[in-house]
Amino acid sequence: MATTSNNTAGEGDDPNIKLVERTDFDAPTEMPKPRVIVAFGFAQFALFVALLGPPTVSIAIKLTAVVGSDNAPQAAGLVLGVGAIAALIAGPIFGYLSDRTTGPWGRRRPWMVGGSVGLALCLLVMAISDSVPVLIVSWFVAQLVANAALSAYLATIADQIPAHRHASMSALVNVTQQAGILVAVYAVSFLSGNMIAIFMVPAVIGVIGMALYSFVLPDKPLLVRPPSRGAREWLSLIWVNPREHPDFAWAFLSRFLFFIGLFLFTSFRLFWMQDRIGLDTDSAAAVVATGVLIYTVILMIMGQIAGMVSDRIKRRKPLVFVSVAMSAVGFGLLATVDTVAGFYWVEALLGIGYGIYFGADLALVIEVLPDPDNIAKDLGIFNIANAAPQSLAPLFGALLLAVGTGGQNYTLLYIVSAVIALLGAVAILPVKKVR
Repeated sequence: MATTSNNTAGEGDDPNIKLVERTDFDAPTEMPKPRVIVAFGFAQFALFVALLGPPTVSIAIKLTAVVGSDNAPQAAGLVLGVGAIAALIAGPIFGYLSDRTTGPWGRRRPWMVGGSVGLALCLLVMAISDSVPVLIVSWFVAQLVANAALSAYLATIADQIPAHRHASMSALVNVTQQAGILVAVYAVSFLSGNMIAIFMVPAVIGVIGMALYSFVLPDKPLLVRPPSRGAREWLSLIWVNPREHPDFAWAFLSRFLFFIGLFLFTSFRLFWMQDRIGLDTDSAAAVVATGVLIYTVILMIMGQIAGMVSDRIKRRKPLVFVSVAMSAVGFGLLATVDTVAGFYWVEALLGIGYGIYFGADLALVIEVLPDPDNIAKDLGIFNIANAAPQSLAPLFGALLLAVGTGGQNYTLLYIVSAVIALLGAVAILPVKKVR
C-alpha cells in the first residue's frame, strides 16, 4: 500500500514534472517501453566496460610497468583488495541514499550519472600516476562511486520490471555485463601500448551508457522522504537479521562463497598465464581476451536460455545449484591445466556455468529481499556478497600462492577455489521462499 501525503510543495516548479505524492511505489505490472529495455542493457554493458576492465587486465599491465613483473601480483592483490573494501561499504550506503533521494531528477538518475562520471575521473588519475599508493587510493574511490551508480541501476529492475519477468532481465543484466568485460579485455589488448587509452576508452563508454539510460528512464521523483528510524536504520545498512530473513541469508552466503572462488580465478588469471604457461605480458593479455571471448559467447547463449527457462518453469534454486557446482569443477580443473588450449576448454565450461547462474540468481535474490520499500538499500547489502570477495580473494589468493616452495602455488589456489565454490552450491539449497 502506498503512503500518501498532502504535501505538494515543489509541484509548481516545473509543469512538465509530475511528482509522486508517496514515500514508496507500487510494484510494476507491465514491461516498460522497448527503448528503456535497450538502454537498460546498454547501460550495464557500458558500466562494466569501465568497471571491470581495470581489474581484469589494465591494473595488471599498469603495475607490471610500475613495479616490475616479479612484484606485480602482490601489488595487484593490495590494490584490488583495498579497492574492494570500498565496494563493500558503498552498495548499502548509496542504495539507502538512492531510496530516499528527492528532487525532479528522480531517485536513481543522480547516482547513476554522478557515479559513472566519478569513475571516469578516478580512472584518469590511475592512467597518469606511477605511484602505487595513488593507484590504491584512486581504485578505492573508483569503487565507491561506481557502486553508487550500480546500486541505483540494479534497483531499477524492481522499480520497472514485473516479478514474472525478473529472471529474463537477470539474464540480460549479466549477459551485457559479460559482454562489457569482453569488450574491455579486447580494448586493452588492442590499446596495450597506450596507458591513457586502456583506462579512458572504457571510462568514456561507461559515462555514455549511464547517461543514455538515465535520459529514457521513467524514474518517478519521490516527493516525501521516508521517516528515519534513527540508529536502528543506520544499522540496517550493513545488517539483515538472518533469523528473521533466513532465505536472504542463505542466498547471500551462496553468492559470497561462489564469488570467492570466482575472484581467486580472475584476480590471478593474467599472472597464471605468465608463470604457469610462460607467456609474456602482451601474449598473456591476448590469450585472456580470447578466453573471455569463448566464455562470453557461451555465457550469452546459456544466460538467455536459463532466464527464459527459469521464468517458464518458475524455478530458480535448481539452476543456481547446478551452475555453481559446474563452476567449481572448472576452477578445480585449472589446477591441472598448463596449456593455452586447456585454458580455453575451462573457460567454455565456466561460461556454461556462469550463464546458467546469472539467468536465475538475480531473480532469486530480488524475490527474497526483506523490504520492498528499500530495494536499493537491500540490494546494496546483498552486493556485499559480490564486493567482499573482491577484497578477500586477492589477499587470500596471495597467501595461497606463497604456500610451499618452488614458485607460485597455483595448484593450491585453484583447488581451494573449487572447494569454496562447491560449498556455495550447497548453501542455496535451504532457501524456502523461492523454488
